Amino acid sequence: MLVIHLTNDSSVIAKGNSTGLGIRLTEVSVSEANDPRALLYVIDRMAPGSSITRVVEISNDTPIAQVVACYDSAATIAQGAFVGADGSTANELTSWISIDHGTLKLAKSQRARVRVTFNVPSDTSPGERYGVIWAEIRSSNSGSGIVSINRVGIRVYLSVGAGGAPPSSFSIKAILAKRNTDGSPELDATVTNTGERALDISGELRLSNGPAGLSAGPFATDLGTTIAIAESALIRIRMPRELPDGPWDSELTLRSGLVSNAVSARITFPPVGSVRPVVIQSISPWAVLALALAGALTLFLIANGITRRRLRANRRGSKKH
Repeated sequence: MLVIHLTNDSSVIAKGNSTGLGIRLTEVSVSEANDPRALLYVIDRMAPGSSITRVVEISNDTPIAQVVACYDSAATIAQGAFVGADGSTANELTSWISIDHGTLKLAKSQRARVRVTFNVPSDTSPGERYGVIWAEIRSSNSGSGIVSINRVGIRVYLSVGAGGAPPSSFSIKAILAKRNTDGSPELDATVTNTGERALDISGELRLSNGPAGLSAGPFATDLGTTIAIAESALIRIRMPRELPDGPWDSELTLRSGLVSNAVSARITFPPVGSVRPVVIQSISPWAVLALALAGALTLFLIANGITRRRLRANRRGSKKH
C-alpha cells in the first residue's frame, strides 16, 4: 500500500492556500496579543503545575463530507525548518496535551471547534518544547492501493518556566550577493538565534540608488525558516532576472514576532554562478534616533545662525538710518 502525505500548517492556511481542509486558532492569550506569531501558533509561556486551554477551528472546504481525525504529535526544529512528525508521535510535550474531540464528522463547508488543553506537571524543568496539533482526512483507492492523507496543523512552541517569557533576539552575521545559474539575483543572509526562544523569520529587502537612480523592491524572504535556540540558518531573498547588477544601496529588514533587526550594505550582484561577500552595517533603533536628533540639531543650528545674522544686519541697518 502506498501512502501519500499532503501536509500544511497554519501559517500557510492563514495566507489562503488551503488544500480544502483548514485549521486556525480562534483566540490569543492576553500576554501575546500584540505578537503576530500568536495568531498562527501556540507560543504561550507556562509555569510548572499550570494549565491552559486553546480553541482551534477546523473547517471542511472540500466538495464532500469528511471524517476528520484530530491529534497531537511531536515536532523538531532542524536546518532552519519546523518539522511535525508523521502520525501521533510522542514526546514530552504531547504527554501534557489532551484534545476533547479525536474525531469530527464535518459536512461540506462545515466548521467545528476543538478544545486543546495543556497541563504542565509541577516538576517540569524550564525550557521550550515543540509539537503540532494535526487535523487529518484520508482517502483511499481500493483498486490501486493508494491512501492519500491530507493534513493541516498548528505549531506549538511551549515555553516552561517561572515569570514572563524569556527574551527573543537574533543577529544578522553575514550577507552574500549572488546570481543563480538561471540568471536570477539572490541575497543570502546568515541569521543566528541569540535569544531563548525559537524564531520564525520573515522580512524584506529594499534596493535604492541603483543604476540611473533606480529603486527596487520590497522583495520578500523565502517563507518557512525557523531557527532553533543558539542555531543559525540561511535566509534567502530571490529577485527577478531583469534586475541590474548594481551597485545598489540595500536595506534588509528581518523579524520574528515583535523582534526585528535591520542591516544596510552597498551591493553589486556578481556574474552568473558566483558569490560576493558583502560588508554590512547594523541599523539599530537608537542609531536611527541619534541620526534624526543630529539632523534636527543641525537644522536648528543652521536656522539659529541665519536668524542671528539677520538680526545683526537689521541692527546695522537701523544705526545707519
